[in-house]
Amino acid sequence: MRLCTANSTVPRTWTVELRPQRCGPELVCPRCRPVTTSAKSGTTARSAALAHLARHARLDTLPMHLRTCQCHERGCHWHPRHRGCSGPIVLALAREQGGRLWRLADVCTACAGATNHAAIVPEPQLASAPSSHTAEQPTRSGTEDPRTRIRVRDMLSYLAVALPFPTGPQARLLALQCALRADDRGRTQLPPGLLRGMHLRGEGLWWRELEQAHWLYRPPLSSTNGATAQLLDATLLSPRPGRRGRARGADWALRTASAPALRNQDAGLQLAAVALAVHVSPGTASGTADAGQVARSCGLTGEQLLTALEQLATTGVLTAWTLDAAMDDLAWQTVRR
Repeated sequence: MRLCTANSTVPRTWTVELRPQRCGPELVCPRCRPVTTSAKSGTTARSAALAHLARHARLDTLPMHLRTCQCHERGCHWHPRHRGCSGPIVLALAREQGGRLWRLADVCTACAGATNHAAIVPEPQLASAPSSHTAEQPTRSGTEDPRTRIRVRDMLSYLAVALPFPTGPQARLLALQCALRADDRGRTQLPPGLLRGMHLRGEGLWWRELEQAHWLYRPPLSSTNGATAQLLDATLLSPRPGRRGRARGADWALRTASAPALRNQDAGLQLAAVALAVHVSPGTASGTADAGQVARSCGLTGEQLLTALEQLATTGVLTAWTLDAAMDDLAWQTVRR
């Protein structure tokens, strides 16, 4: 049983409101009142909001064993009813009022999965955190690091909130590679071979879609040596240790999306296969997840997810799948490799 500590001296819930003004949106933080901050040129109001929330998370530190589900302490009114609090405490980013209100809070994994327009995000690192070169732990040759799928899963969850819902699967697959391959300043470079391996038809369209979403900026290129981009929502993505591990996650996601059974399928099925695979432990063939969480990771509605599952079964990626409609629990079997 998890003990609640509502009187904690370090409340781990932070909110930022974007208020429209004639000169541009203002950021209003209840903790920092009456100070308001206008979004700077060259970035987006959303990026400024995420930067502000990340700074609070870094400053208002609390040992993990003292952190509790802030949603539960408020009567779990941030989401529809579900089976109850369970799972580790994570940082969840939520968008409300169409992006005018952003919330970052400690919640349990179950509440994070049940909250609409919410995603688990990486923990912001303290300034004294080890660099990406020293934090990476080696793994035995020929074995998959179990953290690889977790990195991809967390990034898909983050993109489910950071990107507008109409963002297509091609753009989401491209954003996933950019986010996982970005350096500590949010800059990413995708070589020509990687772009060819993604089989993105009309590649320029998907770059423009991410630029129109104000998620990245693609500077003019002086050569044809791949594609370079600057992520505009890099504050919550970095600084964080494990750059090599994130690159392994990007490679794993690319291999999963381009498996033989998916090679000639559309990007929607490829993204759905990746979103399912992150919930399967290495060396096993069974997976379970909250159906709503999987749908959000793919930018799909519930009905569209069911259609994708049927198609994945037809192509041989899945051997079986079931959905408990009452609990929204999805279970499936994959072809064991």
